[in-house]
Amino acid sequence: MKVLFVSSGNSKNFDVAPFIKSQGESLVGRGVEVDYFTVKGKGIFGYLNAAKELKKHIKGKNIDLIHAHYTLSGWAAVLSKPRIPIILSLMGTDAYGEYVGVNKIKFSSRYLIFLTYLIQPFVNAIICKSKHIESFVYLKKKSQVIPNGILLDKINCDKSGFEKELGLNPTKKHVLFLGNKTNRRKNYQLLQSTVDRINSDEISIVAPYPVSHDQVIKHMRSVDVLVVPSLMEGSPNVIKEAMACNCPIVATNVGDIAWLFGDEPGHFITSFEPDDVAEKIRKALEFAQTVGKTNGRKRIIQLGLDSQTVAQRIVAVYRSVLS
Repeated sequence: MKVLFVSSGNSKNFDVAPFIKSQGESLVGRGVEVDYFTVKGKGIFGYLNAAKELKKHIKGKNIDLIHAHYTLSGWAAVLSKPRIPIILSLMGTDAYGEYVGVNKIKFSSRYLIFLTYLIQPFVNAIICKSKHIESFVYLKKKSQVIPNGILLDKINCDKSGFEKELGLNPTKKHVLFLGNKTNRRKNYQLLQSTVDRINSDEISIVAPYPVSHDQVIKHMRSVDVLVVPSLMEGSPNVIKEAMACNCPIVATNVGDIAWLFGDEPGHFITSFEPDDVAEKIRKALEFAQTVGKTNGRKRIIQLGLDSQTVAQRIVAVYRSVLS
């Protein structure tokens, strides 16, 4: 089986998004041949132009199906008029828009919601990363909830060894933020205001973005707690990878994070109120000091979120569509 991944290629930091590349690698491990087509150019017109290039790319390659990641990539695939099935993975913002505040969506991003609504009759199957994302799919018979899996064999859960390499002060308690500070949806301002409110010289925010995936894992293995104060998420890989590192986590109740956490100690759900965030950070730091590691990795395995299990589910979708 040969599958063409279609996704954005507009990032300055990578050609194909790491989590999409990881999914491709896991599918190769299941016997699927994966080819990549990246869309160069932003906005609707960039993806419209990409449809022409995609049509040329497909010609003569004996591709069995297209797997488009993100609604605009899906439209590039649909408009290329292939004679093969199209699978669409909804990523988050394409389904619910771009959040710029608590329950506040950027008006100009609403066109993405509309395009997600329009594309559904033209694709053969839809993969949603969370139940919340699936709520924006009206053709439910085409939809399945399959969160991104993570490559557990590439994530060692042992802690220690990287503090000096990362320049972490051994006298501080380190709170990790891995998002882009300027991305309003990632809500760095909430973390900063909360740490200011705690007003402790012992606490240091570590915000290394942009950073390689290898460095991300090293940070998760070396800090005291990861904080994800996002206004909205789908099924964030950063949470799953931190859990695989057995790192304590504080996160807002968005996407499928509460489901990922379950009742495992060391994982704390918070509201958007600074006082609540501060209290949860204090509890997480206390957990890190008294207990150390969580059982997050075990939880990820129990949920079947290792890359191979997820790849098996995706292959089942492919075979169903092809049959």
